[in-house]
Amino acid sequence: MVSNCLNLRVSSSHPNIFLANSKNPKLSKSNSLTLSPSTKLNKTNHVLNHSMSYNVSMRYSNSKVHFSSPKFEIEPDPTLINDDLKPTTPSQRTFSGLEMASLWVGLVVGVPSYYLAGSLVDLGMAWWQGIATVVAANMILFVPLVLTGHPGTRYGISFPVLARSSFGIHGAHIPTLLRALVGCGWYGIETWIGGETIFLLLPNSIKQSTFSKSLPWLGTSPLEFFCFLIFMLAQLSIVWKGIDGIRELEKYSAPILILLTSLLLIWSYVNANGFGHMLSLSSKLSNSQFWSLFFPSLTANISFWAALALNIPDFTRYAKSQNDQIIGQAGLPIFMGAFTFVGIVVTSSTKIIFGHVISNPIQLLGKIGGFVTTILAILGISLATITTNIAANVVAPANALVNLSPMLFTFRRGAILTAFLGIVFQPWKLLKSSESFVYTWLVGYSALMGPIGGIILVDYYLVKKTNLSVEDLYSRNPYGAYYYSRGFNVAAILALVVGIIPVIPGFLHKVGMLESVSETFVVIYNNAWFVSFFSAGLIYWITSSLRSKPDESAAVGDSLLHNPK
Repeated sequence: MVSNCLNLRVSSSHPNIFLANSKNPKLSKSNSLTLSPSTKLNKTNHVLNHSMSYNVSMRYSNSKVHFSSPKFEIEPDPTLINDDLKPTTPSQRTFSGLEMASLWVGLVVGVPSYYLAGSLVDLGMAWWQGIATVVAANMILFVPLVLTGHPGTRYGISFPVLARSSFGIHGAHIPTLLRALVGCGWYGIETWIGGETIFLLLPNSIKQSTFSKSLPWLGTSPLEFFCFLIFMLAQLSIVWKGIDGIRELEKYSAPILILLTSLLLIWSYVNANGFGHMLSLSSKLSNSQFWSLFFPSLTANISFWAALALNIPDFTRYAKSQNDQIIGQAGLPIFMGAFTFVGIVVTSSTKIIFGHVISNPIQLLGKIGGFVTTILAILGISLATITTNIAANVVAPANALVNLSPMLFTFRRGAILTAFLGIVFQPWKLLKSSESFVYTWLVGYSALMGPIGGIILVDYYLVKKTNLSVEDLYSRNPYGAYYYSRGFNVAAILALVVGIIPVIPGFLHKVGMLESVSETFVVIYNNAWFVSFFSAGLIYWITSSLRSKPDESAAVGDSLLHNPK
């Protein structure tokens, strides 16, 4: 093993040399630097211009860094850090590969995943085409999922902190709040589904009362809205326990959800006399109609988890190692494919059992009847909804709000605000039809998630070469690596805008705000995630390469302080 030694002697009168500000940074004559021939120091971002003496000795070998006698630390800016934003410590990194995979079981097994599979068949696809579309989309998404999870495990940082490296200390609020916006919408959808299970429990005398009649100004009935609020409060009681409570919930819920899903599959097999009917179902679409449906469906399925793929560092920062996070992430395409199969099998079997197709699992469970069956079904749906909703749709918005104002928000406060913002999205309207759910909601927000993902990955892998200065991620020092222009990286913001703009005409046409648009814009909208992801990433790479590059941080030691590669 080859070892290199770096001895740095700095004279400064300032107690914190990394926060000393100067408009004309220079090293004083008393500063001395000694390097071995094979070691390079090219850090000029931090200012060393006072006269107090510090001695630091750093030895590194291969990928590990050892600090001996560290006598100074960078003081993080209090407006950029609190306990929820700090890098995770080794003692906090307890997620094994199995626990990461269990997280995906809890995320995948839910009503929206079931509904998504059935909606593709409902729109005319054959059963195998629907499954193939879902699996293909999740195999594609697996790549950015693992790549984005890497910095979370390596540095122990959450998504909002990672976004600071590419968008800037202050510019990071843009992608994190956009991600939070989508999370709030999803939180509303999942909570509405959970509220429906409570509604299903109610006696018929109450469900047939005047309170169950829809109000035009609300878009739903007061009774269903009340059930929605009850389920929302039930979830918050779990969120209140923090990330450890979420981990325990996902860990112990996974086997229960697998068991209940298996029972539903067995029920459909027995009552429909096998899977023959499903296997005999053929596509209702012509060849051209299939391909015109396939690409927007592929985009919608990628979008289904694209938002979570962005903030996956919020979870991988707790992984024991990179191998654990990669093994855990493999659960997405596997479990999504398996649950899609269950959803399509059960949905198609309802045609034989009840004489008509029932694609909504909550309505199906209401039809099955029987007190024990109903109780088990409601508990299963409630558990599936809570495990999906809390992990996928509370963590990211809550962390985004903490990042916005660490002194004002905690994770708990952010979660409470997320819950109430979910009401604003009126999820009962988004779930009215397969068309509005798949091609308006899912495809629409992919135009926001795609460019953010492209920019962050290009920045981390191609621009930063996976080396980040953790201290600078928490510093507002104007000479810090991620301060850019007053805390905003103009190149990232420009790339984000360029990635979103081409999708806007197609979106406005889809929601009925534009009567007609060019066919080109329709195609762009149907492939919104792909177009925005690659266009924004390319623009960011070009602009980052063209601009004059300041000397980068010698972040070899800093990049590995918290976790080895």
